[in-house]
This record gives sequence, structure tokens and C-alpha cells, in this order.
Amino acid sequence: MLRIHQLFFLNILGLFTAALLVASVISFYTLKTMIIEDGKERLIQSIELLEPQIMSSNDLDSLAHSVAQKAHLRLTVVAANGVVIAESDTDKKMMENHSNRVEIMESMRKPYGITIRYSKTLKTDFVYVAKKLSTPHGILYFRLSMSLKGVMDHFYTLWIKLFIAFTVLVAIALAIAYKISKKARHDILQITHYLDQISAKNYKAILKPEYFREFLQISIMLKNLVKKLQNRDKQKRKHTAKLRLINKQQNDILSAISHEFKNPIAAIMGYAETLHDDLNIDPKIREKFLDKILANTHRVTLMLDRLALSVKLENNDLSIKPTLFDISDVCHESISILQVKYPSRSIKYTGLSKTVYADRTMIELIITNLVDNALKYSEEEVNVTLNEHSFSVTDKGIGIAPTEIDKVTSKFYRVHKNRWDNSMGLGLSIVSYILKLHDSTLTIESTLGIGSTFGFSLDPLIQKNGLSKK
Repeated sequence: MLRIHQLFFLNILGLFTAALLVASVISFYTLKTMIIEDGKERLIQSIELLEPQIMSSNDLDSLAHSVAQKAHLRLTVVAANGVVIAESDTDKKMMENHSNRVEIMESMRKPYGITIRYSKTLKTDFVYVAKKLSTPHGILYFRLSMSLKGVMDHFYTLWIKLFIAFTVLVAIALAIAYKISKKARHDILQITHYLDQISAKNYKAILKPEYFREFLQISIMLKNLVKKLQNRDKQKRKHTAKLRLINKQQNDILSAISHEFKNPIAAIMGYAETLHDDLNIDPKIREKFLDKILANTHRVTLMLDRLALSVKLENNDLSIKPTLFDISDVCHESISILQVKYPSRSIKYTGLSKTVYADRTMIELIITNLVDNALKYSEEEVNVTLNEHSFSVTDKGIGIAPTEIDKVTSKFYRVHKNRWDNSMGLGLSIVSYILKLHDSTLTIESTLGIGSTFGFSLDPLIQKNGLSKK
């Protein structure tokens, strides 16, 4: 298969060759037609000039030879019966009867008889012009003719000149075409090399066509395409990294679920088997075991609810069901539950009664998570504060580095990669998400090595003028 610069070169060569052939054919027929028409006019004019001499001449043979020498024309005089009585170029005795010649027959009814015919006698084409004359010697047909051999000679001379001119032009055109094809090949190689670099994911490759605007436009389009491919490749890498993170997170969640469900389920199974095997067990012990079973069942239910909540959070399918309630009651309940979980820790609560319009379950989850995180990341007392406009939890724990503050609300992000606990890693991500559903935001103030304060504004949750703000 030919390359583009080779096709270009061959097309130029074919174009000029075809132009030379067409010009040759057109020039031949045009020149021949012009000379024939010019010859006819010349012969007619010559007959008009020689007519007086024919009328007065007594020696037509001498006249014929004189015309041939001076005018370079063939003169033939034909009698009314078709017999040639004078001829300038050949022996009249050897000539046939001319009564059936087209020009002679045509001159009988027209002023001039004109035709082009091949002469068997002289072996060439002639233009014949004949005129009927009434002379003292009777009716005579005076015929002048001109050989077309000169037309061909003129044509060949012209054609050779045209051929030389066209050959020079073709040589020049081919040289130009070769240079153009060389430049085209250079730009094509640039584009080919650029595409090879892009296929190897070298998106910083340089493409600079030097000669053709079309290739420049192609290079601009390729660069735009490469930018899109580069962005798509980046998105693909980000998406792949995100999928890997999600898979890791899902594995962590499964591990957490497996770990956290083992203890309550094992407890339920242990107490249930004891009750099943010992039908005569002490009623007080039976009641105590049943309370343990109910407590662990409630614990499993709570974990399942939180798991369902995390799935909704992952699918952005979380919705709120707001009601009026005193948020101070929720604080007391959450602190009581966590105090049982952390019996050796001190949780100090300072607050006032405050009615809000929000989803009670979700607000309880927020408060529980914030206090639980403060207990988890600190060893000293945790302060919970509820005032007129905000809720906050302050600890004196490890603190958070400034570079990590924006990350702690990411899904499943954990400072120092602590192990999973009963919260199953819901953490601050779900807290931040739930607050957004309530038109509030999570605020974080932290100093590394000193402690942190987490809180949110109550203003969006407070009912005003009989209207509820969700």
C-alpha cells in the first residue's frame, strides 16, 4: 500500500502527463482546422487572382507550372468532359477522368467546389478548391489544391516545442511535489511518533507540525483528545483507587460485624442453653439470664440499625423524621449508656432544657458518637455542654493534626487507624451527614497533643414562630 506522499507524487505526475496528452490532441485538431480553413481562403483568393490569366492564356500547361513555382500550389485544369488538360505536379496523361470528383461536381452548381481528399497520385491529403469558368476555349474547371503535409509538419514542430515546455514544467512540478511530499512525510511522522507516545501513556509528548495548516489542525484536535484521555485516565485511576478503598472498607465492616456480633450472640446462646438444659434453675437466676438475653438482643438490634444506617449513608438514601423533643433528655440518655460502657471514665455534663425539632434517633446517634469518640481518644474527663445555641463535647486527648481535620469527616476515616469497636466505624462521617440533613454543620477545634472540641449549632433545629426548620 502506497503512502500519502507517494500517492501525492504519482498524482502530480499523472496530472501533468494527462495535461500534456490532452493539450497535444487539442492543439493538433485546432491547428489542423485553422490551417485548412486558412488554406481554403487562400485557394479561393488565388483562383480569383488567376482567373483573368486563365481566361486569356493560350498555354495552360505553362500557366500551371508557373503557378506551382511561384505560389507553391498545385493547379489542375479540367475540361467539361472531365479530361485533365493541364496539371502542374504530375503527368496529365496518367491522370484519370475528373468528372466524378467531388469538388468538380460541386462547382457545377456552386461558385466553388471544396473538399479534402487523399491523392493517390501524390500519396498525401490535399485541400481542393474548384471553380467553373466560361472561356473562349469553352467550359473549363479551374482547380487549385494545397498539400496538408505542411499542416503535419507544423504540428510536429509545435508538438515538440510543447513537449519540451511541458517536460520542463513536469520536472519543476515533480521537484516541487517531491519537496511537498517530503514535508508532508515529516509532519506525518511527527503525528505518528506522537500517537506512539500517547499509546504508551506519555501524555506530555510534544507535537509540532511545521509545514501544513491541516496537520496543525489535526494536532490541535489530537491534543484536545489527549487531554480528555488524560483526564479520563486520571478519573479511572481515582475510580479504581476508590473501588479498592470501598472493598477494603467493606472487608473491614464485615470483620467488624463478625467481631462485634460474636460476643452478644455467644452470650445469648450461652444463657439460652443454660435455661434449656436446667429446667429447675432458680427463678431469680432465670430472670437474670433472661435480662441478659434481652440486653444482648437489644445490643444486636442496635448494631443492625447502625449497619442499616451506614448502608443508607453509603447510598445517599438517608432521610429524617423530625419531631419535637428536649435535646437535654437525649444527652442524659446517651451519657448514661456510655457511662455503663466506660464505668471508669468521668463524663461531666453541663446543660439546660432545650426543645428542638429534629429526628430524635439521629440526634441521639450524633451525641453518642461524639461523646464516644471523646472517650475513645482521651484518658481524662470529657465535658459535654448544651447551651442556648449549640452542643459541644470537649476532651483532653491526643488531638488532631491540622492536616487531618478536613479528613476526619470522610467515610470510615480513623485517626491512627484504631481498631473497630461497637460503632462499626460510623464515626464523624455519618455525624456530618446527618447534621447536613438538619441544615446544621459539624464544627471541629483541635490542638495536637492538647485535645479537641466537637459540636454543632442548635439554631437550625429550634422551632421559631410556630414553624419547624428541618
